[in-house]
Amino acid sequence: MWSTRTVSARIAVSAGSAVGLMLIAGCGGGGHDMSQMSNNDGGSMSSSSAASQPNDSNSADVMFVQMMYPHHAQAVEMAKMVDSRTANPRILELAASVQSAQGPEMDQMTALLEQWGQPSPDPTSGGNSMDGMNHGGADSGMMSQQQMTELEGLRDNDFDAAWLNMMIEHHTGAIAMAQTELSDGNSADAKKLATSIVAAQQAEIAAMQALLQQN
Repeated sequence: MWSTRTVSARIAVSAGSAVGLMLIAGCGGGGHDMSQMSNNDGGSMSSSSAASQPNDSNSADVMFVQMMYPHHAQAVEMAKMVDSRTANPRILELAASVQSAQGPEMDQMTALLEQWGQPSPDPTSGGNSMDGMNHGGADSGMMSQQQMTELEGLRDNDFDAAWLNMMIEHHTGAIAMAQTELSDGNSADAKKLATSIVAAQQAEIAAMQALLQQN
């Protein structure tokens, strides 16, 4: 598979021949131990009451959510390009899957940051606020502004090939970020989100690779 960093010079794939593919849907410091708090009768809170408290987050959780939000924003931006640049039904279906999965996940990230007392992400910042940044030593897979501009200028088979390769790279970066969260994070909610991202985006990568191999 050739690199998406040179997609404008090396596009050679015709995604129009992709047939029969079934896409799989779907791209602070720690707190106090609440289990020993006493109620008005002097007794300890039940374990179920303690479990209802917000999950403690650490710096890895906060970093993961803060960086994954603009990462998802760029994937959604790429997905929105598809309608006006290709008629390939498999590409259109995959782009719709990216938007339907990652849009709600962005809402979850905003809610987590609010829960942790962190600033909400800026929805107007666009996907390029992470340009060139890494997470946990892994390539984030973010596209540069130049790459996004080049992608906007493509149509039909050229667009399909470039879009698939760029999105594979993008998803690969998201999976690396999610795996870092699973290794280093503490919040159960953030880890659940990371697990969902890994599963969904691995499935979409397999679908995109199959599209490329059929051309």
